[in-house]
Amino acid sequence: MQLRISALLHAAAWTCASLATTLSAHAAGYPEKPVQIIVPFPPGGAGDVMGRLLSRQLEARLGQPVIVDNKPGAGTAIGAQFVANAKPDGYTLLLSSNSTYTLNPAIQPKLSYDPIKAFEPLGMVANLALVLVAHPTVQASSVQQLVAAAKAEPDKYMYGSFGNGTVSHFAGEMFKSAAGVKLTHVPYRGSAPAMTDLVGGQIPLAFDSVVAAVPHIKTGKIKPLAVTTAARSTLLPDVPTVAESGYPGYQMSSWIVLVAPRGLPPEVKQKLEQALAASMEDAEMREKLKGVGFEPAYAPIKDWSGMVGKDIARLRKIAEQSQIKPD
Repeated sequence: MQLRISALLHAAAWTCASLATTLSAHAAGYPEKPVQIIVPFPPGGAGDVMGRLLSRQLEARLGQPVIVDNKPGAGTAIGAQFVANAKPDGYTLLLSSNSTYTLNPAIQPKLSYDPIKAFEPLGMVANLALVLVAHPTVQASSVQQLVAAAKAEPDKYMYGSFGNGTVSHFAGEMFKSAAGVKLTHVPYRGSAPAMTDLVGGQIPLAFDSVVAAVPHIKTGKIKPLAVTTAARSTLLPDVPTVAESGYPGYQMSSWIVLVAPRGLPPEVKQKLEQALAASMEDAEMREKLKGVGFEPAYAPIKDWSGMVGKDIARLRKIAEQSQIKPD
């Protein structure tokens, strides 16, 4: 009996060792087929543009096709769930914003994915600034003037966002809280209809991305008052930040991260991290990102749990105070 147990244990150990060797060999040869990047936004938008720019860079470094697959819907949750449930072999990645990782969890108690446990971070990629913009009929040309006007007429001013629970909604509510003003929130289904109504004068103010705002700013159809990021936008270098305008500590932006399903083999993770780092060091890549409104901000992420958990707590507090709820 002892001999039989010993033989079984030896066979099990050999099988595990063989499996580990096989997995290591596969990881060492990674990638052996095309890699897909899931982008949980519609084609043609800022997130899609970034995905396609990054895919070309990664393709050159990995030696295999890198294909962008758009899976929009449910505030990025459809694409996020797809990647969370994918095999952790390095062939399915997710390029998404804090909408996926911190905004959704802050306002939705039950999600189809765990933003912390489901993903393996490969690196921070970029930030997308938002800007507080006004219709030309608004007399204020600065944050200070707007705050004074809003306090003088508390029920007059409305601001548009691209939806309940979106980063632009959070930016607006944070501004109201910081400045101590009353602004009525008008949610739209996306940036485009909000910008259309702002340009048309149906709403006086909006928090929108610099990508959407800059073309209209250049033609004088709207005017910028402040950007929401910690530093000024390279697309709007003369526009101050909200923090510079008298509200230090104010900061809200869309930050973009590339992740994989949790459980990625270490060799595969290292190869992807190296490819991403090299891609983000490429001068042409950085200039193209800036050209479409992104601020390159590559950084490895050592404490995913701490980073995401801290931001969820911050945003949840804002959501509770401002009664931000999903549609």
